[in-house]
Amino acid sequence: MLTGMSERRADRPERDRHRSDTYRSSEPAPDRRRSELAAVRAPASVSAGLGTRVRVHEGGRPGEYAVAVLDTVARIPPGKVMTYGDVAEYVGGGTGRHVGAVLARFGYQEDVPWHRVIRSTGEPNPTSPTEALALLTADGTPLRPNGERVDLQAARWDGMSTSE
Repeated sequence: MLTGMSERRADRPERDRHRSDTYRSSEPAPDRRRSELAAVRAPASVSAGLGTRVRVHEGGRPGEYAVAVLDTVARIPPGKVMTYGDVAEYVGGGTGRHVGAVLARFGYQEDVPWHRVIRSTGEPNPTSPTEALALLTADGTPLRPNGERVDLQAARWDGMSTSE
């Protein structure tokens, strides 16, 4: 027999129950619900080109999306930069956050110039901005007059041109 709060919830008509009451059991939500959430989370370009989920890594190795991100970042010439969103758009899916997750996990590799991927405001990598600014300066990347941000108009790379 139900008592207290549980009894009151059981007495309410279905339409009056709160949405959070629906999945309180240990059973997972129905597959229909999961597929709806996956469709909302993943942009259409990701679904069409790289699967419904952006896989950052598979068993500790970079997945297909991560390899595409790392290849793109490796091609950015010295003195040029791309924003996290630029890289995501260039590889055809995901978001700037996905790109950030890939660089956080695999950006330490020697052939990945992680410092050439910056925020859309021109600010360098938020986890190590001093090191990133030093590397950008060494690359000859144009900075704003305050020296703390990259001049995106002058330094943004379109993914095509090889000249500075």
